[in-house]
Amino acid sequence: MTNNKKAIRSSGWQTDFLIGFPEGLLLLFFTTRLAAGLNISVQDFYTLNAGIWLTGALLVMITAYQANKGDGQHDESTLSPEERRKLQRLDISEGMIKHIEAEMAKDAELWESTLQAEQVQLQQYRPARALRSAFVTGAFFLLGGLLPFWPYLLNENFESAGRNSLILTFSLAALFAYLKARMTSQPALAVMLRMLLYAAAVLLGAFIVTIIFA
Repeated sequence: MTNNKKAIRSSGWQTDFLIGFPEGLLLLFFTTRLAAGLNISVQDFYTLNAGIWLTGALLVMITAYQANKGDGQHDESTLSPEERRKLQRLDISEGMIKHIEAEMAKDAELWESTLQAEQVQLQQYRPARALRSAFVTGAFFLLGGLLPFWPYLLNENFESAGRNSLILTFSLAALFAYLKARMTSQPALAVMLRMLLYAAAVLLGAFIVTIIFA
């Protein structure tokens, strides 16, 4: 992908926050609830969740970088010479190849019209911007993941820590949803209810898995 290509990419820390923070919050909420209900030692609990926390952050950073980097193949509105040769080797007729090119051009025009109607701004790919977005997204993931994990770090009584983590997570989920609604100009109540339902689904999922494997 050349540097003059444009695509939908992170528009700054707000985009990175909206992606990274809830991922970390809900993932560690799930794993801490699950691990606390399993028959494992305190040290194994901390080791497992710390590993998931750090590994998750790394994966989120890689994903964020790839998303900002984009995919040159799918950014093209016409067949590349390599793609045309592949189609020709498959014994696809020239008329069919031209039809594919015409459909690709139509899709590209429709996509451009949609972006203009939705007032979506495209940004040029820059390696430094993609790396910065990856690190910021990872940092927000780490922050989001630390918060439901923190009560367990303060208190090895997992029953008490679990209650505090539950209250903290649902409070933060509501606060995040409110901030997201303000940032994206959406109805706050609807976004908050949706986020709380996600958190409740994560809680239920951890409970069900605990019953199965405990």
